[in-house]
Order: sequence, then structure tokens, then C-alpha cells
Amino acid sequence: MPDRCGLWRVAALPGRRHLLTQEHPEARKGLLAALGCYGLWGLLPLFFRLLHHVDPVEIVTQRILWSLLLILAILAMRKGLPAFVAALRDRRLVLPLAGSAIMIGINWVTYVWAVNEGHIVAASLGYFLNPLVNVVLGVLVLKEKLRRPQMLAIAVASIGVAILAASALTTLWISLSLAFSFAFYALLRKLTPVAPMTGLGVETTLLTPLAIAYLLWELSHGGTGFGQDVPTTALLIISGAVTTVPLVLFAIAAQRLPMSTLGLMQYLAPTLQFLSGVLLFGEKLSGGQMASFGLIWVGLILFASDGIATARRNRMATA
Repeated sequence: MPDRCGLWRVAALPGRRHLLTQEHPEARKGLLAALGCYGLWGLLPLFFRLLHHVDPVEIVTQRILWSLLLILAILAMRKGLPAFVAALRDRRLVLPLAGSAIMIGINWVTYVWAVNEGHIVAASLGYFLNPLVNVVLGVLVLKEKLRRPQMLAIAVASIGVAILAASALTTLWISLSLAFSFAFYALLRKLTPVAPMTGLGVETTLLTPLAIAYLLWELSHGGTGFGQDVPTTALLIISGAVTTVPLVLFAIAAQRLPMSTLGLMQYLAPTLQFLSGVLLFGEKLSGGQMASFGLIWVGLILFASDGIATARRNRMATA
């Protein structure tokens, strides 16, 4: 899932107000891009379940290799290769991007494994929790101040996590691993002064040697899923586009939408994942899980409502 939506740097359009009306075609493009981005991420379980017979780590390594080819092609079309090469040579950028690459690698492996082992609901919970973890890291690391509604939202969600820990301890690690790995990924990317696509290219390049090493090891221990049959091979190749295209759409959306809108729309992805797990793949919810999700959603509503109110006050103050 997600360079996924951890970066909330939203560039304002010069001379335009952030209103999603028919008089603002750029905002409409941003809205469509965001719907595409989060919609694709939300439907990822459907794609990865088609590869349930392939080792999850191999799926991730194939994603890395095919994504790198596509990213380099996009950078070449945008004349971004010089910046990419310069970033690779800059130790001040490579070190934090190596850290973010490790975080996103952990996130990807955990997510693919969870989906193919029938824990889609637990995975969706991780991405519901992620925005709240981002806020906590912002307070602890960036020394940001919390407003009272935000503190209340985190407190309510924390109660939900505590209930989940008591009722679904065996899958709690999935949710927390996804939430924290992506939160630390977002934090590292926020602190690293590099363009999104350039940073993604560097991260993918740094992961490539590990991906190749794993595939070579797998070849010497019984073979890989790649080349097994035409459908599997085609799906593994497509995994590169499945990884990269939503990121490109997100970059488009981030340039054209206000942060409050983008922040609210991010919940579309875990909502679709949750519905897929329950309605399409028949995952059962215990009473504790239902109570936990209810509290976490209440926390998210409080959190989102505060974000909307703050954005409205800021717009009025600016006007």
C-alpha cells in the first residue's frame, strides 16, 4: 500500500482557493486522482489474493524490481533522472531513505502475507490506526502540539486497541506492524528533503540488491513463482504498475487538493479493505473486534472533524 499516503505536503495552487467546485478543474482532477489512488489501494487485496500461491516475500521482491523499471521510465519522461542520480550520490539523503526503504519493505511484506493468510480485516485496522500513530510521532519526535479534540480522538482509539489486544491478540501484531512501519516511513520521508518520485526511486533502488539476492536464493531452493505459468508471471509483472500507479495519482492529488480533503479521503482505502475482508472473503468479526473497530472509528471521526474545523478556520482567517 501503500510511498503510500504518509506524506501530507500539499502544495497550494497559486492564485486558486481550495474549493471542489465546477469552477476549479484542477481541484476536480485532484479529486479524481485521489479517488483512483485510494480506490486502487483499497482493492489491493483482490489483486494479491490472485497470487496466494506465490511466496509473499517473492511477491514483494517482484514488486520492487518491476516498480523500479516503471519509476525510472517515469523519471526519464519527466527529465528527473539527473535529480535521481544526484540523490543517490548524496549520503545525507541516502541514509534516511535507506531507513524509509526498510520501513516500506516491512510494510509490504506484512501486508501481502496478511492478505494471503486471510487477515485482511487486521490489515485494514493497521491503516485505520496509521493517521493516529502519525499524530503521536509528530508529538514525540517533531514536538508538535495536540489540540484537545485530537487528544480525545487518540484516547478513544487507544481504548479500542486495548480491547482488540484482549480479543484478537493473535492478529494484533499485524495491525500494529502496518500502522507503525508506515508511520515511521512517513516520518522519515517528511524529514528528508527530496521530491516524492525521486525519493521513491532511490528507495526502490536501495531495495533492489536485497530483492535480487532473495530471488537467487529462492531459485536455488526449489524455484520461483515467476515463470511458473503465464498468468502468474503476468500478475507479478503487473505488480510493478499496481505499486507505482497509485503513487503517481497520489502525487497529482497532493498538488491539487487541500490537506483536510486528502486526509479524509485516505480512509477510503482501509474501508474498502475491511469490506473486502468481511463481504468478499468471509472473515468473521468477534464481539471484541466489532467493539474495537467502533471505538477506533469514533476516534477517527473526532480526529477528522477537528481537521475540517481547523481547515475552515484557517481559510476564514486567510480570507
